[in-house]
Amino acid sequence: MKRILISLLASLAAVPAIAQTWPGGAPITIVMGFPAGSGVDIVARLFQVPMEQALGARFVMDYRTGAGGNIASEAVARAKPDGYTILLSTAATHGVNAALYKRLAFDVENDFTPIAPLVDVSNVLTVNPAIIDAHSVKEFIAMVKANPGKYNFASTGNGTGTHLAFAEFNSLAALNMVHVPYKGGPEALAAVVKGDVCCIFNQVQSVLGQWKGGTVRLLGVTTKSRVAAVPEIPTISEAGVPGYESYIWFGLHGPKGLDPQIVNALNAAVKKAVETPSVRQRLAELGNTPRHETPDQFKSTIKADRASWAAVVKASGASVD
Repeated sequence: MKRILISLLASLAAVPAIAQTWPGGAPITIVMGFPAGSGVDIVARLFQVPMEQALGARFVMDYRTGAGGNIASEAVARAKPDGYTILLSTAATHGVNAALYKRLAFDVENDFTPIAPLVDVSNVLTVNPAIIDAHSVKEFIAMVKANPGKYNFASTGNGTGTHLAFAEFNSLAALNMVHVPYKGGPEALAAVVKGDVCCIFNQVQSVLGQWKGGTVRLLGVTTKSRVAAVPEIPTISEAGVPGYESYIWFGLHGPKGLDPQIVNALNAAVKKAVETPSVRQRLAELGNTPRHETPDQFKSTIKADRASWAAVVKASGASVD
């Protein structure tokens, strides 16, 4: 009996204390590399309440913008793995940037603990009809080819998902359009609305207001399937560029060494949020598709995604020092 008790005490001692007391009374900080009101922030806010309820904890947002999300990523990579500092990760921070940036202050694969994906996000080919009066993807392609050098496209920054989505589109459709990068989504979309550039691939949720207001026209979504928020808009693939597909994801990562019990608890809280009807409905209205995977599944997804984005980055010629 004494040996059994000693063994039990030893096993309990082996469990990190933080896993036994977390989340405790301290808030959990969600660090994100994109500004308040951005698509990433909107999704984070939708998941916040059901996750707080599932964990009995409070979440606070910490916006550390810049460098394509790398500033926020570095902060979390260097954070204590105690479950109180989590990264709102994206296909950019853990897919694109490893190939895009020549130097990173962290290792996207080895300095983080994958927790769970939240959503898949579709972009949509958005045009200013006063600049290029195309009503379909095929018309758009024909007009661009008939007017070489006339039309430029906007992006939310060099090497971002909006840039690379268009770069791949250019390649598959055999177009030759000039890329004009902006500092973020609001600036890029404003440039399209003003007519400084003709078009952009932007997140569905970011262009719905302008589309409903009639200032822009939507020609095709970048995902494999149509998007519930704009079901009348075809996919790029079905509308004239067979095989085209491009989407991004938002998810959660912790620092390297995050306790598996904490990882599993956070993952379960994400699952609860994904299964909440009001969350699913709102995500669908915004053009996002909720997704849940186990931490191991998410890790495999990211690895494959990183290889895919590396090929797109190389083909585009994009690079950031």
